[in-house]
Amino acid sequence: MGRVTSRYRVLRIVDGMTIARPDTLAAEEPLEIRVAGRPLTVTMRTPGDDFDLARGFLVSEGVVARDTDIAAIRYCAGATVDGGNTYNVLDVLLADGVPLPDPSMERNFYTTSSCGLCGKASLEAVRTTSTWHVERDPLRLSAEVIATMPEKLRTAQRVFDKTGGLHGAALFDAHGDLLCVREDVGRHNAVDKVIGWAFDAGRLPLRGTTLMVSGRASFELVQKAVMAGIPALAAVSAPSSLAVDLAREMGMTLIGFLRGTSMNVYSGAERITSADPSRPGSDTVEAPHGAALLPTV
Repeated sequence: MGRVTSRYRVLRIVDGMTIARPDTLAAEEPLEIRVAGRPLTVTMRTPGDDFDLARGFLVSEGVVARDTDIAAIRYCAGATVDGGNTYNVLDVLLADGVPLPDPSMERNFYTTSSCGLCGKASLEAVRTTSTWHVERDPLRLSAEVIATMPEKLRTAQRVFDKTGGLHGAALFDAHGDLLCVREDVGRHNAVDKVIGWAFDAGRLPLRGTTLMVSGRASFELVQKAVMAGIPALAAVSAPSSLAVDLAREMGMTLIGFLRGTSMNVYSGAERITSADPSRPGSDTVEAPHGAALLPTV
């Protein structure tokens, strides 16, 4: 297994003073995912939880939906000229009767750590049909519970403390209890690792849960959450317009700019118990671009 972090000697300059010191950086290495020996994609990731990453990726792409759909995952020996194992190539064996991925899913080139959609064979393949439907999920959340999630995620990011260079994704239940947290140089990889953990534990669909991410909310992250049956996604930064459109289309609750006790609710505000404009003692303000803002008290 590759290292999660690496140490480098750097020159630090502060107010004209220089000092040579070691610095810890997050590792970034390629991971090739194969299915039945056939290459499917290559993604740049932080080594660790690679099997979860592969499981989550296949859930996100609609290849598998239940833990019984995967028979085995293994690292491939012979990935180098001398036959060694780099732990950077995985082969997934699907269970009998599970169809192999359609060839149109294959990425034309590698996926960077900042973009999980680069190299899609066709834009039409992005809107993958989900096995699970989130629009009728009975999840209800209080604004007070939602406000606790960023700090819980941040506290659980052990490698971020050492490097300052990793995205985080966490899964919470309706009470705000942390179920799983994963880190990676790619935000989409961190989410796939969380979904892969849930897949392996037989917890899909993830009804009654909220996915919290440390960065922005992209279309792809909304798609991944929908594919795993997650009814709510919260992000500390902004969503994209396409992410909002997809969340509204799918009936997902989408929250952005979650910082302290403030947040923007862009979709599915009916799930947030403190977001009722008729609640006594509350005032509402007009939200930009159709976003629903929580009432001020």
